[in-house]
Amino acid sequence: MLQIRAEKTPDAPGIRAVHLAAFAPRANEADLVDALRRSGQATVSLVAINEGRLVGHVLFSPLTLAPAVPNLRGLGLAPLAVLPEFQRQTIGSQLALRGMEVCRAAGFDFLVLLGDPHYYGRFGFRPASQFQLGNEYGASAEFMAAELHPGALAGVAGLAQFRPEFRANDC
Repeated sequence: MLQIRAEKTPDAPGIRAVHLAAFAPRANEADLVDALRRSGQATVSLVAINEGRLVGHVLFSPLTLAPAVPNLRGLGLAPLAVLPEFQRQTIGSQLALRGMEVCRAAGFDFLVLLGDPHYYGRFGFRPASQFQLGNEYGASAEFMAAELHPGALAGVAGLAQFRPEFRANDC
């Protein structure tokens, strides 16, 4: 039975192992998670546990909009990883959906990510350009956004910027 819960301090090595395995041979995503945790910017961090084993992880961290929009709170979803032998079993989907619920309950208004439009479209993500949001990466359809509250991004336009840790880790 799969359990999804908030990250606990002893989970850090298992989380790193999941990202190393999922993104092999790159360590960028694992390093990114460690850097965001060290800087206190791991806003929502959830793990998937299967029969006592940590098999997946998702992280949400703060982002900024330029120009800033007062009282609008957004997060970036990245990274999301599942151990290769547990992929294609809906674990990543469950992590994403539960993470979105936690972010909504915590009072956040929207999420952005860089990812596969087909995969993330299932969760309500749409090209961020439909919300008048740009990005620093030159990405088009892969840069996506989701409103956690209907109309949260109505009338908003700007550049969504991930934390500096993303650039420092080539993510």
